[in-house]
Order: sequence, then C-alpha cells, then structure tokens
Amino acid sequence: MSPVRVTLRRTVGAARCMYSSAFAFAGFFAAAAALFAFNMDAAEGGFSTVASIWALSVSPVLPFLASLLGMDVWSEEKRSGRIEILLSSPVLERDLAIGKFLGVWTMCLAATGVFLAASTAFLASSAPSLLDEATAGSFAAAFAILALQSALWSAAATAASALFKTGAAAAVASCAALGVAPRAIWLALRAWSPRGASAFGSMPLDDHAYDFASGLFSVGTTLSYAVLTFAALFTASKLVAGLRCRDCASRTLRASTRFSTVLAAVFAALAVSLAARFDFTLDLPCGGSGRTKFSDRTRSVLREARGSLSATLFLSRKDPRFREASHFLRALKRESAEVGGIAIAVFYVDPVVDIAEARRLVREGVEEGCCVFERNGRIVDSIAISGGSGERAVTSLIERIALPSRKSAVYWTTGHGEASYSDYGPGGMSDFARDLALDGYACKNVNLAAGEPISDDCALVIVAGPRGDFAETEAERLKAYVEGLGAGGGRLLVLIDSPGPGTLQMALASLGVRTSKTPAGTKTRTLNGSDVIADGFSTVHPVSRPLAGRQVVLDRPIAVSRSFAAGDAGSAADITRFTPILEASGVCFAAAAERGAVESEIPPSRVVAVGDAGFATNGRLGTYANANRDFLLNAVRYLSGRETASGSGADAGRLASGMDRSAKASFAVKFAVVFPAAAFAVLSLGVFARRRRK
Repeated sequence: MSPVRVTLRRTVGAARCMYSSAFAFAGFFAAAAALFAFNMDAAEGGFSTVASIWALSVSPVLPFLASLLGMDVWSEEKRSGRIEILLSSPVLERDLAIGKFLGVWTMCLAATGVFLAASTAFLASSAPSLLDEATAGSFAAAFAILALQSALWSAAATAASALFKTGAAAAVASCAALGVAPRAIWLALRAWSPRGASAFGSMPLDDHAYDFASGLFSVGTTLSYAVLTFAALFTASKLVAGLRCRDCASRTLRASTRFSTVLAAVFAALAVSLAARFDFTLDLPCGGSGRTKFSDRTRSVLREARGSLSATLFLSRKDPRFREASHFLRALKRESAEVGGIAIAVFYVDPVVDIAEARRLVREGVEEGCCVFERNGRIVDSIAISGGSGERAVTSLIERIALPSRKSAVYWTTGHGEASYSDYGPGGMSDFARDLALDGYACKNVNLAAGEPISDDCALVIVAGPRGDFAETEAERLKAYVEGLGAGGGRLLVLIDSPGPGTLQMALASLGVRTSKTPAGTKTRTLNGSDVIADGFSTVHPVSRPLAGRQVVLDRPIAVSRSFAAGDAGSAADITRFTPILEASGVCFAAAAERGAVESEIPPSRVVAVGDAGFATNGRLGTYANANRDFLLNAVRYLSGRETASGSGADAGRLASGMDRSAKASFAVKFAVVFPAAAFAVLSLGVFARRRRK
C-alpha cells in the first residue's frame, strides 16, 4: 500500500477517535445551518437560488472546519514524539503531506455532503416549494466550488499544524489566518474606502460561491484555487522537511528549504495574477440553476416585440450589484432568442476601464449605476439598477417601445384622507406609484367633490384607503364612471379599511361588492401577530392565478363578499360576475367584479376591491417577503386590460418559502440546534465505542 494511502487512512482513523472531531463536525453543522436559515430569510422575495444561498452559507464556515480537523495532523505527532519515528522511515515528506491533506480534505467533503443531504431533507419537510426549481445540477455546481475552497483550507491547515507543537495553537492560528483575517481585511478596506463596497466589490470568496452555484464558471478562479492548494501542500512538505533536518549541521540545507518555500509563494502569487488577468468564464445552465425564470408577461412582451435593442450596463464590475444585473441581462437575451422575439444585444461599460464609452454615456446624461437601452443608434431610456424591479422595469420599457400605446393615466381620488402617491413615508404609496410609472402610467389626482373630470386617458381610478366617507354626489360620479357612459365601462381599484356602512360602501354594493367585518374567531396565519397572511389565490382569475404558492400580507383586513347586485341571471351584458381572488382561512379579503359581455366590442366595467389599504403602503412594499407588489400590479393590468395583449404575471423566479414566522423559527431551531446536537451525540457515541474497543 502506498505511503499516501496509509497516511490518509491513519489521519482519518485518528480523527474518528477524537472528541474534538465530533465537536468540529457539530459546530460546522450548527454555524452553517444558522447562516442558511438567516440567509434564507434575508433573501425571501429576491432572485437568489436555493443552491447559491446554500453555498454562501457553507463557504464562510469551511475554513474553521478545516482548521479544527487539521490542527492535530502534525502537532499531535510532535507532541507524542512519533514524529521522530515517522521521519526516520524512508518515506518522502511530500507523500506524508499529501496523505495528511487528503485525510483532512476527505473529512471536509464528507461534512459538506452530510450537510447538503440534511439541508434538502429539512427543506423538503418545511418548505418543499423551494426545491421545485432546484436540481441536482444546481447543488453539484455549488458543491464543486466548496470542494475547491475546502481543498485550499485543508492544505493550509495541514501546513499550519506543522508549525506548532500543540493542536490548540495550530487551530487558533489557522482559524485566524484562514477564517477571520480575509474577511477582516475586506471589511477594513470597505470601511477605509470613501466609495465603500463599490471600490472593492463583494467578498471574493462569497462571489466565487455565488457565481459557481448560479452557473457562472470562472476558469481563472478554478486555476487560482488549484495553484494555491499546491503551494500550501509544497509549504507543508518543506516544513516537515525542516523538522527532519532541524538538527542538521548544514545551514545551506536549511536555508535552501526556506528559500524554496518563499519561491513557491512568489510563483503562486504570479500564477494567480496571471489567471486573473486572462480569466474567462463559462455561462452554463447547470441543470437550471443558472437560468432566470421570467413571468408570463415578460415572455409575452418579448415574443410580440420586434426589431433590435441594445442594453448597456453602466456599472463597475466590482460593484456588488453587477453580478445579479449581468446575470439577468444575459438570461433576458437568451429568453428573447428562445421565444423568437426582439433581438437584444448586451454590453458592459466599466466607468474606470471603458473611459471613452463612459464619457459618451455621461454626456448623454446617464448616471453610473444604470442600465441604458438604445434603439436605432439613440438612447431611448435608462433604468437605475435596484433589487426587485429589474424584470418589471425592463419589460415595461420594451412594451412601451415596441407595442401599441394604451390609456396611460391612473387617477387617485383625494379629499377623504386617502393615502397619497406622493407620500414617501411608511404610510404613503410612492413605492406603488413608482411601479406604475415603470409600467408607463402617469399618476394624477382627482377631486370628485370639486367636480374635476376623469379624462379619456384614464386607465383606472384608485381609491386608496379613505378615512372619511364620500358624499353622495361623489359616490354617484364614481359609480357612473364604473358603469360606463357611452364607450364602455370604467375600471376601479378600491382599497378600503372600514366595513361601513357608508356612501362608498353602498356604491360598491351596487357594483357587486360588499364589505363586512371579519367573522369573529377566524384563525389566520400571521407574521407579527397583528397582520394576516393570505395565500388562498383563485386559480381562474388573471390577478391571482400567477401567484399560486405565494402569500400576501394584509395589515388589518376586512371581509369582502358578493352583494345583491352580483348574480348569474340576465343577459350577458347585464350580469355582474363576482370572483373571490384572495382568501385566508375561508374568508375572502379581495374580489373582482366584472359587468358586461367579455366577447363584446364594448369594454366591460371592472372593479377590484381589497379589504385592506396598508398592504399597499411603502412599509409593506419595502420587503419582498410577500407578493403584495405583484398582486397590486396584476390587479392594475387586469383593470386596464393589458393582460389580453401581454399576459398577466408577476416577477418570476423570486424566492418564496411560504413559511410564516412560527414556521421559520421552527425550521431554524430544528436545523441549527436539534440537528447539530443529534449529530454531536451520534459522533460522540462512535468515538466512545471505538476507544472502548482499543
């Protein structure tokens, strides 16, 4: 049997008989699981994949695991005196170092594999919807980068162990050098730089984990990890050689050993620099992990649009936003090509590197941090890079450019304490108004009491949580607008917090919708104890159909039900069809009422009533852990009739666990506490049994 294999088996066998190894494995599981639960909650509603979040959770903990598992591989040999016997044998130091390294690396890979199996098992029981889009390929890509990182940490920990006589000292030094120092230096650079993260980018180790897990394979990164691993192994072998010749009288031999170690470090640094300079990436789907899922609306707009469009990302490649934005643009280009729609060309302009092109964009009035869209040689629009509105903003822009224009004004009623679209506070609706602007709508106020007209450019009217009641003349004007005078029915979105009775509620009842108090004793899911989680979406209505599996968070909702005006009798043009579109615990909190024949040339009147206004405020829309924003925009598209041309749907690919507060707490406790404790108990029993057999 080769010396490498014998050393590997001895290293693993010795670790299996040590309680410190059980502690290292359990600590790794606890820390990685806690990070995973935290990162999952932070990424809720975003566009990260489960595989990338998993990789980002394991990567920071791997250096500590390798340090703890590798702390005794040489220090224990020196402490016990076995190093003298080992070095007196005719075995090359290189073979000993490789065997020790492979032993530590094997245990790191085993711990990562067990944690991957546990992660999928806990997700399957607590949030199975998260695994629907995850594939073996996506987790394999994440495991690959973690294997590269753990190889480097294992080699470095093996080298560090040869420097110290006690394992504790080796562990402390390794943890500080491998786990703490890189992130501390990065944080210090960010704090020191006036530009912060945009000057130094995200933590490189985290970037590597995210990129590989999302299907972006960097050849330079792979070569860099390989070179550094070999350099660490070479250093470990030379340190062991130094132990063999420490009593040697030849100073030249000792000096040459040290010189070769320094030379190896210089060579590794030059090789890594060269790999970074000539790096190229492979954008692979990885079984679905690298593909961005788009909504039905986006695919429909891309399919209908014709011509060509160029998208230029004016952003530093070091900016933390660059990766997600570039991934999105590449995926958009692929999607448009697959559906046979508009041809999209993607370009990147780094303001530091591409100086000439950056100057041209600045002269055109484009600010750094924007995605610039050009058609026929001229800039048509630019969109600021921001998380959460990328797909919707780009889709709306393409729709405005390439599809016919439609009614483009949204009128907001005033004079009754309604929330304002110009209010940027937590209780305002400026966030909703900004989304409407991205869809090409202009927001306008209308005071019905003052007799202000609702112009022909009106796509819909919004009544946003009035605190006071409407006068009879106002309610009649609103009702007359909805029922239609001449060319067809109007469109109304009403967000109401009061069950009535009142003039507005009476007008709604005549349109087919009635509000009432939520039945006493109704048990609903909640996040903070006062709100209500509603996930009962209708599968037959365009507002709610695309949101299956997601949840809307309502502040203090009231019930919505069918009124006397809604029914099934009469001619098609006179029937008011009532459809519940959002329920929780059997109670309807949002509904749509439509009157008129769908197949008629005269547009039918439409009303969407939601028994809550707080869910549309800036405070609620500021988090993406719910489908509030998408529910609102789907309702606007349905009311304005745009779903007939381009389909309805929300931003696809968002991370939605479907867990409420108690479910998330339960998941975190089971995964980060119970599972590591059980693993520690099982591993400790194994250590105890093996020691008893000896």
